Order: sequence, then structure tokens, then C-alpha cells
Amino acid sequence: MENKRYLCIDLKTFYASCECVERGLDPFKVNLVVADPSRGKGAICLAISPKLKAQGIKNRCRLYEIPENIDYIIAKPRMKKYMEYSAQIYGIYLKYISSQDIHVYSIDECFLDVTPYLHLYKLSPKELAKKIINDVKQTTGITAACGIGTNLYLTKIALDISAKHTKDNLAFLDEEIFKATLWHHQPLTDFWHIGKGISNHLNKLGIKDMYDLAHYPEDILYKEFGINAEYLIDHAWGQEPTTIQDIKNYKPKTNSISNSQILFEDYDYEHALLILKEMVEVTILRLSDMHLVTNHISLYIGYTKNVHKASRGSCKITCTTNSCSILTNEFIDLFKKITNPIYQIRQIGISFGNLQNEIYEQYDLFNNYENIVEEKNLQHTISTIKNRYGKNAIFKGMNLLPKATTIKRNKLIGGHNAQ
Repeated sequence: MENKRYLCIDLKTFYASCECVERGLDPFKVNLVVADPSRGKGAICLAISPKLKAQGIKNRCRLYEIPENIDYIIAKPRMKKYMEYSAQIYGIYLKYISSQDIHVYSIDECFLDVTPYLHLYKLSPKELAKKIINDVKQTTGITAACGIGTNLYLTKIALDISAKHTKDNLAFLDEEIFKATLWHHQPLTDFWHIGKGISNHLNKLGIKDMYDLAHYPEDILYKEFGINAEYLIDHAWGQEPTTIQDIKNYKPKTNSISNSQILFEDYDYEHALLILKEMVEVTILRLSDMHLVTNHISLYIGYTKNVHKASRGSCKITCTTNSCSILTNEFIDLFKKITNPIYQIRQIGISFGNLQNEIYEQYDLFNNYENIVEEKNLQHTISTIKNRYGKNAIFKGMNLLPKATTIKRNKLIGGHNAQ
């Protein structure tokens, strides 16, 4: 098997860097945060400039957490602008690497399999990485960091942990270097796929670092973590069998479409039901556009912060459809069944499962098929208008109610200001 070489390129403090470039500022010399000031001092900073980080300010902090003696610029999020930058940078990657060998991990991070290109360009992995990130800098003004590794896991860790401590923002890891330099690194949450929950679980077992994890009895790990123990053990030894080609070839056994939102404020039972109806309608239009039908729905209700236990429920329905009226009624019934009307609600999530092509659409004897056909034609017309003239080109009366959110959310990307 050939010796693989991967790059993981991260656009440093991406949103903040974009805003600095737009203003002709150096993100390493200016204090800037990307946040929506209309949400008050509690607004989350989506990104902060490297200069603020150097002063001890944590990324994803809230505005009130920035010391009052520090002056800074507040840039309102412009998600559409950041997506344009990201697309432009992806185009730069394509100058060097085929799309088949690129895995887009997020808006500001990509994995590249450079194995077949090193001989072509007669460059080492580090030289090719420098060439690409220098091109990004010269073309867009955005600074990038890069991890280099012999598998996807080591490449990501080289970026997340090692590259932060190099002058050129580049770092390389293979299995031996990983064991020599990072086996005793702490905290465990610095490692890919180890969040606070898993880290706390490992700590309770006496596992403080990757060396401890690598040498822990595997039978106990499988008992504690189930199938997830396999990737924990592999990663503890610096191993990862999955390739970019594996990711691209992967096809899930089941398909679903989800939609969730954290509400701008606490909602009571009745107003939360309004939001649920809006979300169902928006998501059903997606199903209709994709010519998909469903026979399984799921609902998640998250309550205000002083109520810790959320409500969850799912059910299989008697038909396979993308009818708005049928699915809305099913969700209303599920909402009434699982939701505690006493508590204020702050988060709603819905999901449509067991998706199939609409040629498998099925109804029972209690459905009026003529009404369903008429409704589907209306859904198609609404979708056509929205796709041509914008999401807010047409809406229902419920979308104009004071607590409705669809019209406002249609102006957002990823829950943040688009323009």
C-alpha cells in the first residue's frame, strides 16, 4: 500500500479574517469580533481576530466576556460573503488538486489527498502545502494553517495541536511522531472526536492522555463505549483506516431530512406550536423539491435553560407522503403527546425519516386523493415562486404573526445574518 500524504487546511479565524480583508485591515494587528450587536451583550462572537486571541480572549466567547478596557470593532455576520470567500478558496485548491481528492469538512476547512500529486509537481508535502496556502494568502488575503499526515486523523491533529506552535503554521505527523510528541498531551479534548462527555468518561476510568488510552484493556473500553471504542483505540495509536475515497463512496442505509432552531427567546406552548407548523411547512417544501416522501417523523423539544430534560418522540405514520396537511397534523399530534405545556420552550427540532422517491407514495382509505393532488400542485407552485423570487416572495398568514420566525430566518444563513 502506498504511503499516503494528506493535508488539512484551515482558514485561520475565517469570519474575522474576511471582515478584516474587507476593511483593508490586518487581523493580526487589529481587535475585531464577528457578532450581531442587535442581540445584546450576550451575543456569541462567531470569530475573533488573532490579536484578540493573543490577549487571552477565547473564541466563541460572548461580548460581555471581553474586558471593558479592550477596544474592538464589531462586525455583523455576513454569511453569504463568507461563503463567497470559501468558494473562491476552494477554486484555488482545484488549481492543484482534483475535486475527487478533496473532502470539504466545513466552510473553512478541507482535507486534501496529495499523494498522487507529489511526483507530478516534484514537491514534498510541506512544499506543496506552502505553495497552496501562499496562493490563498496572495489571492484572498486570508491566512491559512495546515496539518500534514499519513492518515486523516493524524492530519487533523497535526493541524489542531501541532501547527499552532510552529512559525510557518505547518506541522507533520506520522504514527511514530504522534506517539513521541502527543501521547502525553493534555487535555484529551484537544484531540479530534473527543468532546467533554467522552473526556470525562475516560477520566473516570483513570485515562488522562492518549498513552493511557492506548494501553487500557480493550475489553473494558468496548464495554464502556460500545462500537465507538474501535475508533478511540485506533486514534490512541495514531491510526485511521478511512480515506477520502471511502468518504466519497459512502452511502447511508437510511436517509432523513432535519430542521432545527434555537428560538430567539423562550416560547410558551401555543407559540411554540406555531413555530413547529412553520418548520414543518418549510421542510416539506424541501421534500417536494427533491421528489421525496416519508413515513416516519421525529420531534425534539428543548426547554428553557433551567429545565434540563428535553422531550423526544417519533412515530411511523400510516401513509408515505410529502403532503403538508397530513404531515403537519401528524407533527401536531406528536407535539401534544410529548410536550410539557408547563415549561417555556427554547429549541425545536424535527426530522423526516425513511425517505424514498415519490414514486413510492402511498395513502390509506381515509385520505382523499383528489385533495392531496390539489395540495401537491399548490406546494409545487409555492416552491417554484420561492426558488425564482426568493424565500420571502410568498408566505402564509401565520408567518406574519408576532411570534413567527420564518420570514426573519429566511434572511439568515446558518442562523446568522446573510448579507
